[in-house]
Amino acid sequence: MKQTPIYCCVVLLAILFGHFNVSEAGPGLYLEVAAGDQARQNCVVSMPLPDLFKNQKQLTLFRLDNKQEIPVQIDQMGERKELVWILREPLPAGTTRKYQILTGGAGSQLKEQVTVSDDGAHLNVKVDEKPVLTYNHAIVKAPKRDEAYYDKSGYIHPLYTPSGKVISDDFNPDHPHQHGIMLSWRKIIFEGRENNGWDQKSQLGKVEHNQVDSFAGGPVFGSFTTTIDHIDLTKKSGPVTMLKETWLVRVYALDEQFLFDIRSTQTCATDKPVTIDKIHYGGMTVRGHADWHGADAYNYLTSEGKDKLTGNQSRPAWVEMYGKLGAETAGITILDHPGNFRFPQPVRLHPTMPYFCFAVASLDPFTIKPGKTFVSRYRYYVHDGKPDAELDQRLWEDYAHPPKVKIISAP
Repeated sequence: MKQTPIYCCVVLLAILFGHFNVSEAGPGLYLEVAAGDQARQNCVVSMPLPDLFKNQKQLTLFRLDNKQEIPVQIDQMGERKELVWILREPLPAGTTRKYQILTGGAGSQLKEQVTVSDDGAHLNVKVDEKPVLTYNHAIVKAPKRDEAYYDKSGYIHPLYTPSGKVISDDFNPDHPHQHGIMLSWRKIIFEGRENNGWDQKSQLGKVEHNQVDSFAGGPVFGSFTTTIDHIDLTKKSGPVTMLKETWLVRVYALDEQFLFDIRSTQTCATDKPVTIDKIHYGGMTVRGHADWHGADAYNYLTSEGKDKLTGNQSRPAWVEMYGKLGAETAGITILDHPGNFRFPQPVRLHPTMPYFCFAVASLDPFTIKPGKTFVSRYRYYVHDGKPDAELDQRLWEDYAHPPKVKIISAP
């Protein structure tokens, strides 16, 4: 019987690598990754899962030029299934790299580099046993019990650097309503009433965790999805959930720099619209370490080269907040996705406190309507060491304009 070129390649690879028997080899495809206009390294690559593999849970990916097996993973949690891997070795601008992806093989035996565990109160994510972040799904109680209105769930804290330092903060006495990484709206109009999901002391509204929908680790990334409720506390008949929000968080298998994505999807929880009124702050927010409190302890760097004195209400593609943790500098960069509403979004860069947010409502009010979704996507880069504007920009290009992947007939 005449064998297809794909089958012959499977046989050759099986002999070269010894990872699986010829009888175990399944169908495969050839792929080509194009760097595009910029060089790539430690870059996330993804593509829609081909129909050929729609019923598969594990696959094996080979780089053809050096016969190297590359960890690959199927994302089962997003709106569509995707193949995801990390292009670790440099790929110069304007060049391509070819792969073959197969069913069967060693893909199911690869080490789970990113782990996600649930201890009953938190989802804890690690890369190669290094802690990256904790998502709090149980209520975290405010330190002062006469201020129980600050109790909080549905947010990320602590956030760590690769060297193990905590870089975020929670319940800081100056603004105890700022919690690690959170997404809250400061001024909301619902059923004609104004409420406030940002400042918990107002007791007009709150944002809290509802449920953990899923979580899993893997060789390329670990991820989890959760549901968060935005609740109106102003209705005389009692609290009512205005918005349902889903977080999809994906943490990548990079241990010298931490890289993770947060995709927020908000929908109306009733048949009534929710209006986010105009105000200069609120939205996707990060609060930096307590050691950074004070005008001289931290700074910002934006994609436009601005800092805390010049960057407030500017519209950059990314913002880095950085300062000393002990003797060394560390930083957090948030990358704004070009598909976001009002991209590039305005930012609130506080001049004396280490927090900032992408304040999309600072331009004009906007309304989330029943049956529609409001999607926000951000990538976080957390590192030890001083800021590097060139690296931040390269990471944003990787996020905003990732390498293109196409199926080819033969290498």
